[in-house]
Amino acid sequence: MRVWFKGVLDPIGAFLNRLGLHPNTITLVGVAGNIIAAIFLASGNFLVGGLLVLLMGPVDALDGTMARLRGDPTDFGAFVDSLTDRYSELFIFLGLLTFYLRQEDLWTAWGIFVAAGGSVLVSYAKARAEAVGFDAHIGILTRFERYLVLVPSLVLGFPRVGIWLIAVLANITALQRALYVRRQARGG
Repeated sequence: MRVWFKGVLDPIGAFLNRLGLHPNTITLVGVAGNIIAAIFLASGNFLVGGLLVLLMGPVDALDGTMARLRGDPTDFGAFVDSLTDRYSELFIFLGLLTFYLRQEDLWTAWGIFVAAGGSVLVSYAKARAEAVGFDAHIGILTRFERYLVLVPSLVLGFPRVGIWLIAVLANITALQRALYVRRQARGG
């Protein structure tokens, strides 16, 4: 799947580079687009919000693609990209949380909290493992898969299912990564 996306994103990234756009500009467009999506989600317009989230997924990947194609990828750029990806994801959850709190649906609001926490912990577990010299590139629900769960659930009108799937599976993924790092630390 990633090879296919690379084949799609590379020509778009090359085109944007030729236009003179900077990868950081695309990063900001991605965050802004996800904030707009969150506003639609907060208002209960899951179709438009979900379609915007779908549109912003490739935009979020374009900044790194553009930097790579420019021969200009930096550790700081990768750091900023990762940080803004977390913000984008949290804005989406905030939009959903706002909607469900307005509906006084505390059960779903709790699910959103658990989903957001699990999503951040999946990314944190990988980053922290790498910082101490271990690999944590495993798990059933990475960011890409979280979008594969969330977008259809929003667009097709069953957001609670997507929210709870992410709540459960993201936290399982974080635990998978912790156990995987533990095995590596023990020499296994």
